[in-house]
Amino acid sequence: MHSFASEYAQQGDNLVSAARILGQFSNENHAALAIYNSELQRRSMDPYYITLQTKNRQVSLLFSSLGTSIGDVPPDLQVGATLTVDGLYMDQDDTIMQPTQLQPQTPEPEQGFTRIQGRIIDLLVPKGQELSMSPFYTNTLVDQAFNDWRNNVNTGKQSALHALQAGETIQTEWVDNWSGVTYAMILMPLHTSDGDMNYALALSSLQPVGEAASLLQRYYIYLAPVIVIILLLLSFVYSRLLSRPLLQLSRTSARMATLDFQPVDQQVLHASDEFGEVSRNLDTLRHNLDAALRQLSESNAALQHEMAEKTRAEELRKELIANISHELKTPLGIVKGFAEGLQDDVAADKRERYVQLIVTETDRMNALIMDMLQLSRFEVKAVKLKEQPIDIVRHIRALLHSFTPKVDDRNLHIHTNGEAVLEVIADPRRIDQVLLNLLSNAVRHAREGEGITVSWRMIDENEAEITIENEGEPIPAQDLERIWDQFYRAERSRDRKTGGTGLGLAIVKHILELHHSRYGVNNTDRGVAFHFTLKRAITDEEMRNDDE
Repeated sequence: MHSFASEYAQQGDNLVSAARILGQFSNENHAALAIYNSELQRRSMDPYYITLQTKNRQVSLLFSSLGTSIGDVPPDLQVGATLTVDGLYMDQDDTIMQPTQLQPQTPEPEQGFTRIQGRIIDLLVPKGQELSMSPFYTNTLVDQAFNDWRNNVNTGKQSALHALQAGETIQTEWVDNWSGVTYAMILMPLHTSDGDMNYALALSSLQPVGEAASLLQRYYIYLAPVIVIILLLLSFVYSRLLSRPLLQLSRTSARMATLDFQPVDQQVLHASDEFGEVSRNLDTLRHNLDAALRQLSESNAALQHEMAEKTRAEELRKELIANISHELKTPLGIVKGFAEGLQDDVAADKRERYVQLIVTETDRMNALIMDMLQLSRFEVKAVKLKEQPIDIVRHIRALLHSFTPKVDDRNLHIHTNGEAVLEVIADPRRIDQVLLNLLSNAVRHAREGEGITVSWRMIDENEAEITIENEGEPIPAQDLERIWDQFYRAERSRDRKTGGTGLGLAIVKHILELHHSRYGVNNTDRGVAFHFTLKRAITDEEMRNDDE
């Protein structure tokens, strides 16, 4: 009612708009509404209408509160539908009509009436009224209710009228003596733009409320057990709904307590309440703890690996000191012995041999020291490669030619197998060092009168493999992995006649790793084979084809 009063005050002198909001109020609130002036006389308003668009004009159909019943208005009227109407024009321009019959069934209108047909473009008709069978009939009830209230005021309740005129809202009930139905009645003052005081009266039936209350009282005895059972069932269901997420959260927390952070099906509650929020927080905690535990495990594994490396490095350091001591002790002893012989003025025919032996042992110690210095540079990554395209076949043949005296001394046979030219990417100086060490190792360990095979081939379009095999004794299986370690020799006796410092293969390993090579050693049916890979160089012709 307050909302209606505010809208009504905004309409000013526009009676058509005021009538429309009156009809909208009645339809939305299932109540009858009437407006009275300051003299408590009802203002004539016909809120219900239909606007038709005919062929040449718009016609407004106004439904009068007098003489119109709910049966006169079809229930399925809507904007856009076509409507045929019989009625009387109420203005000279034939734009306002008082309808007498909607959708007439007769072929012609009754005498004195006009028939038009058009499309509905706007309408406001009564809907859902509960005061009586006809919403138009409610106007009679409104007037009767208002007159009864006025009579009661005139007979001794002047305070209610004074309160209404003072701006207060009156709420009361009214009983229709003919039907016995009780109605809620509200009287409210309305302020208009001209400063005059109007009053609004709303009337709504309380019959549905009374019938519902009477029905509840009648069936209360029968409904009470049913209600109790329903409440018990609802409490059981609600308790299950409440306990299920608690049990799930309990199982999740129990798994987390045992450091089991692996996700399981239906672990997270997809709900918007506090249980869902707790479940999502637990899942986030599980994820974070799992990540932290994994990181801790990885750090622990890395620490264990680092400790193992440090332990191994310490063992290698001790072994290196022992090896260096062993390698230097013998030549130093030899040098000292021969030097003392020269100091004691040995025979003149022995002096030349003593001096030669001292020079030989000094060269051996110098070679050992140079190899150690070079190995230390590789270990600290101080060596930078100067890679370029080279013909590996030319390098192999040049180095094999330099081994001719040693090969002839031991009556060895050299076999080569591969294409005439093989271009690879490598540092020429360092790869010659690799080939020199591997060829020296093959010549040193090959049996006299046997052969050495050097082969090269393409294993795919981007990589070449070089293999150096000597016929001789195989390497024990337990030594295959450690043969690349510094000062490690497969022959335990460390016979100095075999030559070498024990650092050659360690240097080879570092050079090949700088070339990102795949290398290894394995025993064959005839002896031992060392192999390594190098990246193939792109030829000029291939570069031209790529450019094209």
